Amino acid sequence: MVNITIFGKGNMGQAIGGNFAETGNVVNYITIKTTKQDLGEIIIFAVPYPAVSSIVELYKDELRGKIIIDITNPVNFETFDNLVVPSDSSAAGIISTLLPESFVIKGFNTNFANTLSTKNVGGEHPTTVLLAGDNEEAKEKVIKTLDGSNLNLLDVGSLKRARELESLGFLQISLAGSDKISWQNGFGLFE
Repeated sequence: MVNITIFGKGNMGQAIGGNFAETGNVVNYITIKTTKQDLGEIIIFAVPYPAVSSIVELYKDELRGKIIIDITNPVNFETFDNLVVPSDSSAAGIISTLLPESFVIKGFNTNFANTLSTKNVGGEHPTTVLLAGDNEEAKEKVIKTLDGSNLNLLDVGSLKRARELESLGFLQISLAGSDKISWQNGFGLFE
């Protein structure tokens, strides 16, 4: 059993939290209205990217040594036309710089909440969660913690792969936002 703390209790936070809870972990949610709390071993940023900086500022000491899963997609939500991070970086990379003593993993950002809740894409294919991070032990802990969730977890490499994951998330969001794909399904990885 692992203690999980999720910042944000929207559709994504609840879908991700549901998967961790199903595998026997304790899930605690922190919302804007919540007073400062103790944090679990694995922390999930299930908030819009602009909200991350205030979380880091408030909890910087408590985040030291923790596994941080960044699910954000730093999309310009005014235009849906670009990412708001430099082209040679990623939201996860920036978070890693802000929290050098934490183990930052990019994950869940290429999934929609429905595919995480139903554990399938298109009604027949297992949901694949892509994980990128520089610490192999941290990624392995996340994978083991979700063992039995019926999600397919795939280690896609180092944290520098977060840029590609965020680009894929951006593409999926922009296509769903323009009704070219469904918010209920999204992209999948099939063998």
